[in-house]
Amino acid sequence: MPRIVHFEIYADDVDRASKFYADLFGWEINKWDGPPQMDYRLVNSGDGPGIDGGITGRPHEGVAGVNYVHVDAIDEYLPKVQAGGGRILQPKIPIPGIGYIAICQGTEGNPIGLFQSDESASY
Repeated sequence: MPRIVHFEIYADDVDRASKFYADLFGWEINKWDGPPQMDYRLVNSGDGPGIDGGITGRPHEGVAGVNYVHVDAIDEYLPKVQAGGGRILQPKIPIPGIGYIAICQGTEGNPIGLFQSDESASY
């Protein structure tokens, strides 16, 4: 059964948001060594139940964040999203060395991130 494996918090000011969540919850937040044009912070929310995530710039106004659900094959889920009345907002793209993501929108307008593990993923 697919499960939520990662969250993203979108921010207008990534430094300010990172400080806020680190101070508030004691989360360990570090800059990700990804593409230089992408300001992305990895969030370690601690031990025990829960998931880790990231903080990054807001892709467009009105979006607060997204939860990513791990699936075996994104290509199998995108048609299911559309058949169920949802939309594809961002087609499948690689995260080199990690896997692939796609972002969809459910019938109620909420974003849904799909994540597929694949260490061989590349641009």
